[in-house]
Amino acid sequence: MGGHVYLAYDYPVLGAFWTAMWVFLWVLWIFLLFRIVVDIFRDDSMSGWAKTGWLLFVLLLPFLGVFVYVVARGTGMGRREQHHVEQQQKAFDSYIRKTAGTQGGASHTDQLDRLAQLRADGTLSEEEFQKAKQKVLS
Repeated sequence: MGGHVYLAYDYPVLGAFWTAMWVFLWVLWIFLLFRIVVDIFRDDSMSGWAKTGWLLFVLLLPFLGVFVYVVARGTGMGRREQHHVEQQQKAFDSYIRKTAGTQGGASHTDQLDRLAQLRADGTLSEEEFQKAKQKVLS
């Protein structure tokens, strides 16, 4: 009947290495495939038909499609990613400025005017006003 039971010590170390390598390569392949699909959709210079063509090529013939895409458009992938990150950073900085109330960086006169208004309202004492004024001017 040939019913062999394999135990952990029956699995050779080289076999474990090859299994780990193939799992790693498979995960790397999936990562690259998703990265290329994201890059196809992110590229504003391509028309809808070009995006559809590349997407079909990559999904229907994955190994050849990914290879050809990386050779043909690989250099632009890094630039598009960098542009995307810069746009996200600008949007984040703009949001922070808007939330903090310093759109474009308030000038010293704007800050001093605001401090004077707070002192006039009684929110700041004279001592607190002088400390804040020194901080703005330094």
